[in-house]
Amino acid sequence: MATYDLTPRIAPNLDRHLVFPILEFLQERRLYEDGQILKEKIELLNKTNMVDYAMDIHKSLYHTEDVPQGMIDRRVEVVARLKALEEAAAPLVSFLQNPNAVQELKADKQYNLQMLIERYQVQNRIWLMHWSLFIFFNHDNGRTQIIDLFNQDKYLNAIQTSAPHLLRYLATAFIVNKRRRPQFKDFIKVVQQEQHSYKDPITEFLACVYVNYDFDGAQKKMREVLAEKLNLNYEEAERWIVNLIRGSKLDAKIDSESGTVVMEPNHPNVYEQLIDHTKALSGRTYKLVSQLLEHAQAQTAR
Repeated sequence: MATYDLTPRIAPNLDRHLVFPILEFLQERRLYEDGQILKEKIELLNKTNMVDYAMDIHKSLYHTEDVPQGMIDRRVEVVARLKALEEAAAPLVSFLQNPNAVQELKADKQYNLQMLIERYQVQNRIWLMHWSLFIFFNHDNGRTQIIDLFNQDKYLNAIQTSAPHLLRYLATAFIVNKRRRPQFKDFIKVVQQEQHSYKDPITEFLACVYVNYDFDGAQKKMREVLAEKLNLNYEEAERWIVNLIRGSKLDAKIDSESGTVVMEPNHPNVYEQLIDHTKALSGRTYKLVSQLLEHAQAQTAR
């Protein structure tokens, strides 16, 4: 599945310490050769303070106890810098260890949070969404929270504008989450609109079921993604897709003997599609103009 690996697209939006666990994951899955991953790790670590770790990887990669002189010099530099930073940060550490001082900071927490949210621009939102993936997919309620965040107009616009590959994660959250069905219809429209700029087996699976009513295609994508990525065998994955179709409120009949789904698709006419697209465009344009005016006013006030 290296064909659909999003690491080259995600990594530029992450700090180096967040890219490292992705490389660990790729190495565990053996999507690439070990030597290639180890070289990427060394390249990633060369500009960090993790010099000892970079040395260990170099020894493992080249089967030697010797390391380049550049790494040795870098280690001396890093140790000296860390000592200087410890001395410089001592007053701040002392302040944070004072419970009364920390309590004063917490009093303004809500105000500071709201101020930061209001000032986010598109690139800030893109960075935030990439970083948040590590939280949402490791939190019990993360699949719901990622929908609540990513599906907001301002974040969805950022995805459509600069990071359509994030649709994969939002699609996955919708698939495994039954609590956010009201927003699902609007998300399917986004998947349909962005098919020309981004698609992978997960978004194509949703398009097959909810846009094209191509259940043969959906089964193909199901075998390709669900059975492998969600740890379902074929029978379990087949039951899952049947339940998904039943819950979609489509006028469909399931033929259990032949293992097929028979339905008469009900395509909206051209005028209905035009009205839907116009409504969405009008609302988003209004919000975009409002954000630009707010930004211009803030710049003038300065």
